[in-house]
Amino acid sequence: MSCYEIEALRLGLMNVLGTEDDHARQHAEQELEGHMSGPIEALADADTLADVERHLDAALVDLEEEIARTDSDDPEYDYLRGRLVAVRDAERAVKRLTTQGEDVLVGLGEAHDVLHEAFPVDE
Repeated sequence: MSCYEIEALRLGLMNVLGTEDDHARQHAEQELEGHMSGPIEALADADTLADVERHLDAALVDLEEEIARTDSDDPEYDYLRGRLVAVRDAERAVKRLTTQGEDVLVGLGEAHDVLHEAFPVDE
């Protein structure tokens, strides 16, 4: 069993962050072999945090639908529910990453303003 959403998320974040870890990329691609379609493929190919968030949300919807179709007596049912918990946790981590990035941008803007206040530029 594999957690396709997490592996696709890893690939998408590697794209966004510019990570050049060939071993990790190859491992994730192997885990996703035969499952690169729909939101999973879009997530793996994401180039921005906004794309990551959007495609991860779509992958979560698909996972929730798969759980709804699975009988609670099915041996895979508990694994699917555990996978859902892990993916929701990853979703929160991505939201934190986006929020922190936005906070950095605000801080840089404020630092820029303070510099101009302290050292006005004559035009």
